[in-house]
Formats: sequence, C-alpha cells, structure tokens
Amino acid sequence: MSSEEAEILRQRAYAFLRNAKHLFEEKEYNLAAFNIEQFCQLILEYKLLVKTGTYPRTHSLIRLLRELSKLTTRKDLEKFIDSEIMYLTRIEDAYIGARYLPRKYEEKEVEQLIKFVERFRGLIENV
Repeated sequence: MSSEEAEILRQRAYAFLRNAKHLFEEKEYNLAAFNIEQFCQLILEYKLLVKTGTYPRTHSLIRLLRELSKLTTRKDLEKFIDSEIMYLTRIEDAYIGARYLPRKYEEKEVEQLIKFVERFRGLIENV
C-alpha cells in the first residue's frame, strides 16, 4: 500500500460526498443515492488500507465496517452497525438500485440518507 493510493481513495470518497449533496440539490435523487454509497464504500476502504495495507474487494458496507471494527477496541462501531443496520442496507442496495434497476429514489428518502451519512462520517473519521 502506498500513502498515495490511500490519499487518492480519501479524496475520491469526499468528492463523491460533495457530489451527492450537489446532485440532491439538483433533484437527481438516484445519482445522489449512488454517490452516497460510493462515499461510504471508499472511506471505509481508505481506513482499512491505512490500518492494514489492504481491504476486501466487496461492495458490502456492513462487511467493510465489521472488518474495521475488528481493528479497534472501541465498541461504538459494532453498536453503530446494529443500530443503523437499516440505513446501511439501504445504502448498500443503492449501489445496484441506482445503477441497474428501475428504482426511483424519493427526495425524503435521500434527504434521510444524507443525514445518516453525516453521522456515519463523524464516526468513521475518528476511527
């Protein structure tokens, strides 16, 4: 793992988050949901890459979070997974739903995902 590779993942993750918020404002809810998923996935991969030198090749946020949780003595990650499992699975589903399925995301739904992702971001940044 190079620090350059990790930094690219981090920068790309935050670009997806900024883009998700911009797309939400433009009422492009499907693409906003997809960008939220990409932020979550890439920021978790970044954290794992920094801590271990690698990360699992998966789109599962829950699996990535559980892997990260194994690397810390803090219990808040496992508690977060348990308490936010519905949001996590919704965001995981956005990877496929927003890209391949005839699924239309609603404004309120994506608004809630953005609020969730800010809680997620606060937790992950401090791991």
